[in-house]
Amino acid sequence: MIKVLLFAHLQEAVGQSKVMVELEGCTVQDVKKWMEKEYPQLSLEQMMAAVNEEFVTDDAFVKDGDTLAFIPPISGG
Repeated sequence: MIKVLLFAHLQEAVGQSKVMVELEGCTVQDVKKWMEKEYPQLSLEQMMAAVNEEFVTDDAFVKDGDTLAFIPPISGG
């Protein structure tokens, strides 16, 4: 299983800070699509992703036991 961590408004939208996902041979993009299907209130297109605490692109592979975090962009001035 892949542990998906959610922060800020993503956590509020889903109602929990982590979701366990059982997908095999998938990419970050595949997990995003799965999450948006399971939780239609989510929009993950602009979210940054990190696998095992390292930032990755959507085409990065994730595997059983990985931790995938979706991180909202931060703005400030």
